[in-house]
Amino acid sequence: MSQQLSFSDSEFTSKRRKTRKELFLGRMNELIPWQQLEAQIEPFYPKAGKGRRPYP
Repeated sequence: MSQQLSFSDSEFTSKRRKTRKELFLGRMNELIPWQQLEAQIEPFYPKAGKGRRPYP
């Protein structure tokens, strides 16, 4: 059962302060070219086959 947000709830969520973690992760997403990094790592990433499945 999903709970519907009230007007005050939706207004509060847009005005709350960002945590240090949110600020850090936002900055990291701006600075690091993730697609290029993933392209370099992908050939060495374990493939599904024998044994356990690799984590995404």
